[in-house]
Parts: sequence; C-alpha cells; structure tokens
Amino acid sequence: MSIRHIVDKLKSFVTVMRSEQSFLAGLMCLVGIVSFVLGQYSVTATSAPKVELQNQAGVVFTDVAEPIADLAGIPVVASSGGTKYHLLTCPGASSIKETNKIYFDSVELAQAAGYSAARNCEF
Repeated sequence: MSIRHIVDKLKSFVTVMRSEQSFLAGLMCLVGIVSFVLGQYSVTATSAPKVELQNQAGVVFTDVAEPIADLAGIPVVASSGGTKYHLLTCPGASSIKETNKIYFDSVELAQAAGYSAARNCEF
C-alpha cells in the first residue's frame, strides 16, 4: 500500500465522518488499535531473554533425608489400620477412632513399627 493510497482512504473516511468529534473519536480508536497490535508484535517478534534464577536472598533449599528437629521424645499416635503417624495435636490424630489409636513415645518407635510421617503434620 502506498502513502497516496492511505491518504486517499483517510480523505474518504473524513468525508464520511461529518463532524470533527466523530473524526477524532475514530482516529483515537485507530491509534489505540494500531498501538496495541504493535505492542503485541514487539513482544512476540523479539525472543525474551532467558532469566536464570539466582540465589539472591542467600536461602539454600536442599533435600533433607533426616528431620531437622530432634523428635526423639515427641509422642505420636497412629491408627491400627493405617500406615501414618501423627503428632497428638495434628488434625489427623483427632480423626482416628479412640479404639484404633496406637500411641508411641517417640517418632523412632513409630518408624520402627513400620509407620511413616503424615504429610499434613508439621514435624
């Protein structure tokens, strides 16, 4: 499309738009649409640089095989028909029927009996 063709189209558009307010409103809409399209094109046309996340705050996350807190003397409870143990204050502990509860004096004793920690308890 040549510039002359665009100017002719704008002139014909102006003659259709009889008032100056209508012309300005149409022109503002056109500018908004063109700006939006150009903005979208600029985002998709350039490849965004890959940002590598660095340890900015000095926090290091590692997989810990053993619990951080000393759980040797913390009593826990498990269900006789289940595979998980809970802290006595854990919501899971209150859902076990009293007749099915098995109490352990420590986490180590519960683990030795074949139970593992419940995920919804904060150990």
